[in-house]
Amino acid sequence: MKFSLEWLKQFLDTDASVSDLADAMTAIGLEIEGVEDPADRLEGFSVAKVLTAAPHPDADKLQVLTVDTGDGKPLQVVCGAPNARAGMKGVLGQPGATVPANGMVLKKAAIRGVESNGMMCSTRELELGDDHDGIIELPEDAPVGASFADYSGASPVFDVFITPDRADCMGVMGIARDLAAAGLGTFKPVEVPTIETDGSCPVEIRTDDSEGCPAFYARVITGVKNGASPEWMQRRLIAAGQRPISALVDCTNYLMLSTGRPAHVYDLNKLSGPVVARRAKAGEKVLALNEKEYELDESMTVIADDKGAHDIGGIMGGEHSGADEASTDVLLEIAYFDPDRIAKTGQKLMLSSDARTRFERGVDPAFMDDGLALLTDLIVKTCGGTPSEVTRAGTPPMERPTITFDWNRTAALGGIEVPRERQVEILESLGFTVEGDDVTAPTWRHDIEGPADLVEEVARIVGFDQVPSTPLPRPDGVAHPTATRSQVVERRLRRAAAARGFNEAITWSFIPTSQADLFGGAPNLVANPISEDMKAMRPSLLPGLAAAARRNLDRGASSVRLFEVGRRYLAEGEKPTAALLMAGERSARDWDVGKATGFTAFDAKAEALALLEAAGAPTDNLQLFMDAGETWHPGRSAKLGLGPKKILAAFGEPHPELARALDLPKGTVVAEIFLDQIPQPKKTERARTPYAPPALQAVSRDFAFIVPNDLPADQLVRAIRGADKKAIVDARIFDRYEGNDALSLAVEVTLQPEAKSFTEEELSAISKKIVEAAVKKGATLRG
Repeated sequence: MKFSLEWLKQFLDTDASVSDLADAMTAIGLEIEGVEDPADRLEGFSVAKVLTAAPHPDADKLQVLTVDTGDGKPLQVVCGAPNARAGMKGVLGQPGATVPANGMVLKKAAIRGVESNGMMCSTRELELGDDHDGIIELPEDAPVGASFADYSGASPVFDVFITPDRADCMGVMGIARDLAAAGLGTFKPVEVPTIETDGSCPVEIRTDDSEGCPAFYARVITGVKNGASPEWMQRRLIAAGQRPISALVDCTNYLMLSTGRPAHVYDLNKLSGPVVARRAKAGEKVLALNEKEYELDESMTVIADDKGAHDIGGIMGGEHSGADEASTDVLLEIAYFDPDRIAKTGQKLMLSSDARTRFERGVDPAFMDDGLALLTDLIVKTCGGTPSEVTRAGTPPMERPTITFDWNRTAALGGIEVPRERQVEILESLGFTVEGDDVTAPTWRHDIEGPADLVEEVARIVGFDQVPSTPLPRPDGVAHPTATRSQVVERRLRRAAAARGFNEAITWSFIPTSQADLFGGAPNLVANPISEDMKAMRPSLLPGLAAAARRNLDRGASSVRLFEVGRRYLAEGEKPTAALLMAGERSARDWDVGKATGFTAFDAKAEALALLEAAGAPTDNLQLFMDAGETWHPGRSAKLGLGPKKILAAFGEPHPELARALDLPKGTVVAEIFLDQIPQPKKTERARTPYAPPALQAVSRDFAFIVPNDLPADQLVRAIRGADKKAIVDARIFDRYEGNDALSLAVEVTLQPEAKSFTEEELSAISKKIVEAAVKKGATLRG
């Protein structure tokens, strides 16, 4: 929410500096996101008087002006505005000034051969409005030579983040109340005027939906003249980020931003019959003020007449009944809408507005009469007209929670010692009623439910920085570890991946449904997504890594090695997963290796095994399964598991169609590790296994086998390892030779003696077992 210092001072009598006010707002829970001083943008612009205006000798639509800048040295300026004339006063931007609207730096220049020393400015060029038909015309009493920033009353603008629970601070008045309670000045509550009326309201007002719209107040003003709103109102609205539209609309926006109370103005001549708050009919449509048509259902509230629905209640008015330049008689609406109904309607229609933001958080139900009186006063003073009496339909919910408060809870729960008298003073300054130990919340504080909320109110006004730093008691001895096994596993995996040269990525858990469909679809869709591209909960981590890799490659990275530890969201629940992706160059070109080399599925396998080992998986017992699934390349991928039903990881190249859909470059390899499938260790002790190297030297033997073409190497290696589990500690393929009619695999087998060295007879017996195990797999020993 944005507002100017000038606007704030309407409700707060203060001499505090801008920085002090900003610091105080952040300290009491109204976080400042930025402070902007418009005077900085208007530096170099001053009030000037046009002395003479003559036609440009070489351009029909240009004039050559002589401009008095107040220093006794008139300047020559070329101007194309039709309203530029001798005797008028306007705003001159001199050389060196920067035009706020487009960032152009003014300088002395020749325009069609005539020297120009600056520019006479329009409202749009200074971002003070949309008018660009001519240059700004200032009153006769404007001081020539004065800074335009000082003359226009440019005031610093605060940009404040309002948390959803603080609906009372969705208006400048509520923020001023909080600052006054924090000691930054004196709160000046709004003065509600007495409205002189002429007769009863000529329109019947009803609420036929007491749940969605418990209260609906209205009055008619006849004989208004709609036009531009006053300059002071436009200035404040522009500071708040609002575009001035017309006096009638600006008055409603001003009331909303000033007090937090949304309102609406209807053109009375566009209405027919009673004006009623009711449930929408199924399929009923409304053309809203944003020029979009919305189809409604029976769960929504509308404001309607005999012709049909005109207004999506509490969210946005209708195009057909809104006030315009020709409006002379208007109906003012002040209503109370149920917050839950507003929130659900807005979510269904995907429609946001300033009114919805306030109504769904809860506006002050006791401010309906006062809000209507303030709006009436603004319109009558701005547009004229004669107001009728108020018609009231329904009753707003006025329940105010009363809490029996133990004043010692502030110290016990908030950690701050505050005298009871000071606590009472703070609560009363915030609008609470205190009678003994009973504290009653004001009608505008829907967030107050119990004693903890009162402690928070006192603590934030006193200052959370006043909470003393008290160390927790520490027991004697060594602290027990608190991390869970899954946390320990993820930490080890992250460290291992980083040590192996990977960079960690943290990507969105939401992805487009089109990408989720590539992995079988997303069973979990977000009901109210940030955007359509973030609608599905990811069934795989690969889309996020693919997008991150593409961004890096597009920016010139020659090699990308990324990993992520996160959650997949499947029909059976959340699944902890680690994923890695490698793309680009595995090794750069060099004089001794020649061309750059890319990654292969074997690189992905090696990394997957290394991370599985770091995560505590029994990698020696893993089996290789060639069918990795539909999303994987059919010949360049595989799975690792402890059996066909216990898959711990998948690795290799993604399917070519998947790679194209994710815009992955050729040669990209990936791996997914399913952390929830890693078996827990039988021992729960966290102590490390003592290092006990063998006393005797290991023995290695090489074997070469002729194997069938369809025999996976992993099966041969596993068979050899199982030939003598006591003596054989390792076996690995070190050579592969493919001839015209045979495939040969060479295996290095490592044997480890225990108490004594192997004898030749023992080595021969073990070798025989190895050959027999290989023969059972269809292999034969090469001669």
